Amino acid sequence: MKFKIHRGTKEIGGSCVEVWTESTRILLDFGMPLVEKNGREFDFKKYKKLTPKELVEKGVLPNIKGLYDSSENLIDGVIISHPHQDHYGLANFINDNVKYYLGEATHKIIELNNLFTPQEIHLENTNYFEKETTFKIGDMSVTPYWADHSAFDAYSFLVEADGKSLFYSGDFRSHGRKAKAFYWFTHNTPQNIYYLLLEGTTISRDNKPFKTEPEIENELIEVFKQQEKINLIYTSGQNIDRLTSIYRACKRTGKIFVVDVYVAKVLKELSKYAGIPYPSESFENLKVMFPFFTSRRLKNEGNEKILYQFKKFKITKEEISSQLEKIVMLVRPSMQKDLEHINGIEGGNFIYSMWEGYLQKSGTMKFVDYLTNRKFTLHKIHTSGHADTKTLKKMVEAIKPKYIVPIHTFEGDKYKDIFNEPIVELKDGETREI
Repeated sequence: MKFKIHRGTKEIGGSCVEVWTESTRILLDFGMPLVEKNGREFDFKKYKKLTPKELVEKGVLPNIKGLYDSSENLIDGVIISHPHQDHYGLANFINDNVKYYLGEATHKIIELNNLFTPQEIHLENTNYFEKETTFKIGDMSVTPYWADHSAFDAYSFLVEADGKSLFYSGDFRSHGRKAKAFYWFTHNTPQNIYYLLLEGTTISRDNKPFKTEPEIENELIEVFKQQEKINLIYTSGQNIDRLTSIYRACKRTGKIFVVDVYVAKVLKELSKYAGIPYPSESFENLKVMFPFFTSRRLKNEGNEKILYQFKKFKITKEEISSQLEKIVMLVRPSMQKDLEHINGIEGGNFIYSMWEGYLQKSGTMKFVDYLTNRKFTLHKIHTSGHADTKTLKKMVEAIKPKYIVPIHTFEGDKYKDIFNEPIVELKDGETREI
């Protein structure tokens, strides 16, 4: 068995690992890059008119035979670890006849992104796997392990063939609301692993343990306790752990949690897979607001039925204006027009609950300036979606691999200072035989 990291040995994002034997080839993830080669933020708009061949020549698409065209020797399967674009975002270039292997909820989230964002990634030939249930692709055996991550439905993978094994960590942590999944894994870890491909997103950050989601919940409660103020929160509409923390903090402080129709749809669909709050009679303090731009897009694209689905749980801007002190509302820059029609919000709390790097984006900066000019108090309440150093060590101690390969990191050279096991630093495109 051999493997090759096409992208990810020296960067975060754009993950793509090829694994093969004499008769079978698979990919682990096929993500959109987050940065250009010069370190600037990746912008696909300037590449969108190029052909796959041209994108390969420019290094945007990895050079993988049997992936893009109608070759008789198509790759045998693409496995998607979780629904973050840096792990699946280039899938629209893959030949329609290639098979996908992913969690059912992951596929649902990708379809929701097609509805609510400019993304157009429609996966054909999908095969759903279950956690801890081994499936076969050719002569390879693949076992998915459920991971605690800021993405819903995230997995790590054990790949076995020819009596050899590789473990791909994907993105994971141990301080989220699925921390028990990581605890279970450390007591049910596959052994005799030759290579551990270990993500190191946070490896250069402070070595202190990251805040847990329950700690985030308590911080939110302290802010919500302030009276006579509306609370606006900017966070990812797909970070279900964070949305759950916000909902629980609202419940404990008697607040009304207001989500937009996009987040309402995400919560509703994913409630089929986990016991999470969603707009319904079971969660009376969860209401839905209908932003102008989102509603217009849904109507223009013939998806008005989504709006009607949540009509019963609607809260109007007038109703929000009349009870500002009770409101905790999710917002994003595109909703600035809607905020103009809510009266008396000046002097409220604005809670930023995402990676601080996004604050450097011009759209985010303008939105923050808009709110601070309206005398909002800025609070930064967040925790990472990735493992801290202590958790990385726990995974290594549990697996006891023969070798560790840095991936999904800018700091692969620092692994040797953290782990006792031999570190194999590969270059993108370098083949390694197990």
